[in-house]
Amino acid sequence: MKKKDIITLEIQDVNFPNKAYGEFEGERVTVRDTVPGQKVQAQVFKKKPNLVEAKLLEVVEKSPLERTEGMCSHYPFCGGCTYQTMKHEAELELKERQVKRLLEKIEIGSWEGIVPAPSETGYRNKCEFSFGDEEKDGALALGMRKRMSFYEVVTLKDCNIIDKDYLKIIEGTLAFMQERNVPFYHKARHDGCLRHLVVRKGTATGEILVNLVTSSEIPFSVEEFKDMLLSLELEGQFCGILHSVNDGLADTVQSDEMHLLYGRDYFMEKLFDLEFKVSVYSFFQTNTAGAEKLYSIVKEFAGDVENKMVFDLYCGTGTIGQIMAEAGSKKVVGIELIEEAVVAANENAKRNGLENCTFIAGDVLKMVDELEDKPDLIIVDPPRDGIHPKAIGKIIDFGAPEIVYVSCKPTSLARDLEIFQQEGYKVEKVKLMDMFPRTVHVETVALLKKV
Repeated sequence: MKKKDIITLEIQDVNFPNKAYGEFEGERVTVRDTVPGQKVQAQVFKKKPNLVEAKLLEVVEKSPLERTEGMCSHYPFCGGCTYQTMKHEAELELKERQVKRLLEKIEIGSWEGIVPAPSETGYRNKCEFSFGDEEKDGALALGMRKRMSFYEVVTLKDCNIIDKDYLKIIEGTLAFMQERNVPFYHKARHDGCLRHLVVRKGTATGEILVNLVTSSEIPFSVEEFKDMLLSLELEGQFCGILHSVNDGLADTVQSDEMHLLYGRDYFMEKLFDLEFKVSVYSFFQTNTAGAEKLYSIVKEFAGDVENKMVFDLYCGTGTIGQIMAEAGSKKVVGIELIEEAVVAANENAKRNGLENCTFIAGDVLKMVDELEDKPDLIIVDPPRDGIHPKAIGKIIDFGAPEIVYVSCKPTSLARDLEIFQQEGYKVEKVKLMDMFPRTVHVETVALLKKV
């Protein structure tokens, strides 16, 4: 077997994330975007000792684990839902197997399985869509990046995991920009206008917040764009329309300056009986109904928090912290890097009548040095890369009897749990939450107790 060879093999399993593999001539071959049981044809593009990778060319034979209906029309091209073809039960088993494999070095008291999402479809309350073209020099497109492509974009006409209002907003925006021949921002040439369209919608409230991100070259009327959006017939209702200018070179959703075109710069959402103000850039779980299930696991693992001192690290808009405060904590202190999320967190606490919460803006690595209280419980919900290696030592130094770790990336969780275990914490129990059906992602909650 050598580079450029075309081979046929059966996919045996998938390691997190999306590292499917099978065997050919006694060697393991990784073929992304495939699922167990498929017989596939693939072309080898990397051949090193103990590492062979091949690009999927064709699924020769479907897997018995695959569904027969319910896929969107974009599946072969879109880079969004890797496990879309899998039956949901098979997907849950696969995700549980993946995380177990990653945590095999960790001594776990009780493995508590995986909780299915409340719904497999239409669950996302936030999407960041990209402008581009579907092929080089083709028509303007708006949607998700094409699989295995840095530039090309798939315009979403149907999608299983987003609200139907999102599709109407995409359709209206694309038609508006195409009529005016507005160019997208070209990442290689660094010219053009249209970069991203961010849509957020409250599942419980129906409020829709839209943020159009462009360069400072704006050859159209943003007022006309606003009026077009407001004319759309949607199930939800617009609470805010924003225009952000971003002249940075990186292909990220950010803002050098922001203009409010309509309404307000946040939407309202509800979790349990609490209300949350969510600003356009602040973190909030992207599956509201799933978040209630996830936070129910956190509450279960935290146990009785009455009169306890709780630290909520990487707190976002303060959802977990406020749930703990409502459950009777003596005091909750939250830390979050994004300042506007902290402002929203403190406003949310006030709105919900919770006086035992304080949320602080700053990097967890630096801010934990300023905390004078001694925690009875620490809850960490870090970004995908996990806890900063220096911050984890400072968290351990607090000596909290219990830590609840909420993770969106099991590889970084495995690394961090190993450190906690070496420093005198036992992993009492672990439970998974399938927050993002049809994708490779899964949430994990672990309860750690100090030995």
